[in-house]
Amino acid sequence: SDLQTQEERGELLQPLIFVLLVLCSVLLYFKVSLMDPGFVKSEEEEKAGKSEEQSMVIPQVPSSIKRRRCGYCMVKQPMRAKHCQLCQHCVRRYDHHCPWIENCVGEKNHPLFIVYLSVQLIVLLWGGHVAWSGLYFEQSWDWLQHNILLLMSFVLIVIFTTVVLLLLISHLYLISCNTTTWEFMSHHRISYLRHSELENPFDQGVVLNLWRFFC
Repeated sequence: SDLQTQEERGELLQPLIFVLLVLCSVLLYFKVSLMDPGFVKSEEEEKAGKSEEQSMVIPQVPSSIKRRRCGYCMVKQPMRAKHCQLCQHCVRRYDHHCPWIENCVGEKNHPLFIVYLSVQLIVLLWGGHVAWSGLYFEQSWDWLQHNILLLMSFVLIVIFTTVVLLLLISHLYLISCNTTTWEFMSHHRISYLRHSELENPFDQGVVLNLWRFFC
């Protein structure tokens, strides 16, 4: 009867939404970590499976810059691609190798990675709110013994929330500039950026950058 009363009051809706968000976060984690981030294929495979989508997404290399052949996997790298020694592949529009998902973040899974971070942030903020609401502070050893796990959980949630929030903000900033983490960190070492007249030749304005990335 208590369960039915809570259901009628709508008190079970919030826990259900929270569980669904956690489940969504877990599914997104596995999807982003297991999917192809945009591995560069060999010339034979590219010719066999060339699509209009790839030609639209990958910018054309200026005539002054020759396509570089990777010294590790021996494929011709398109612009903005980089070889990841952990994945043993060249990745299109390489952003970074994420140790949390044990996969590269590249052309194909970068938008989904942002969605995953956003859902993860909502779950952490909600979990932090629940943990905080369960704390009531007293200056006694007995209180600490009974609340130590909840207190530690809250501290861990705060740390993870800070990390995820900073990561999400930095990625959204770079996306709005149409640049990647690798390009931002290694601008002086990348030939197509070092020889370009513009500081960022891919920047087309914040709105268009965001639109092309997510849509």
